[in-house]
Amino acid sequence: MSRRLIDLSVPVLDGPSEATPVEVDLIDHASAPAALGLTPGDFPEGEAITNETVTLTTHTGTHMNAPLHYGATSGGRPAAAIDEVPLEWCYAPGVRLDLRHVPPGAGITAADIEDAFAKIPHEPCPGEIVLIWTGADRLWGTDAYRAQHPGMTRESTAWLVERGIKVIGIDGWGFDRPFGAMIGDYRETGDNAFLWPAHLYGREQPYCQLEKLAHLDELPAATGFTVACFPVRLTGLGAGWTRVVAIVEERSAPGR
Repeated sequence: MSRRLIDLSVPVLDGPSEATPVEVDLIDHASAPAALGLTPGDFPEGEAITNETVTLTTHTGTHMNAPLHYGATSGGRPAAAIDEVPLEWCYAPGVRLDLRHVPPGAGITAADIEDAFAKIPHEPCPGEIVLIWTGADRLWGTDAYRAQHPGMTRESTAWLVERGIKVIGIDGWGFDRPFGAMIGDYRETGDNAFLWPAHLYGREQPYCQLEKLAHLDELPAATGFTVACFPVRLTGLGAGWTRVVAIVEERSAPGR
């Protein structure tokens, strides 16, 4: 038996796919000696060790949203911050649902989710990590990435959470529909139910979101893999950067 690791994360960098800048202040090998009060001659090859100061949001790159991101309470209790998310939620069997037929800007319905499970076929099990495959990560590196994706709805999110799913990921810029679609509907109707309904469902029942996944097409099947998605422990905050990895156990060829 061999093990293959598949990186399901996008890189953290400044570019058109991020809505906010990533700023890096670098102390490189050449300038580091002065920062330490020394000279290049004090170090082998005249190079000291580097350091970087990075300024970015907790929602930059692939990240996990904790219940605290959605509201102060969840299920009638104080909402968990990212450092309070149970570790067992973050390492579990994964299920990839193919929703690539849902057009950009549209909402993924509960019927869409149920149908995707039926096509695998697979029954959702409590604790599984469900990955929503829209194909939007093909636009990573472009402005279109931020708006050309479908999104989860309150109903589709509830369908999963009510069946014991605690972590749901998506390969789009955001978990809900794009900002423009939601805000446009709100301004047209005055109905604030259009604003981040999948996020705000987390005020009713606690669950976590993984946003900006990638490479779901590299998974060999819809099931049969494990997902590891441990977020950085940022105390008291609503989200944290996360390296999401799929672990695939593969049988070795006979005689090996």
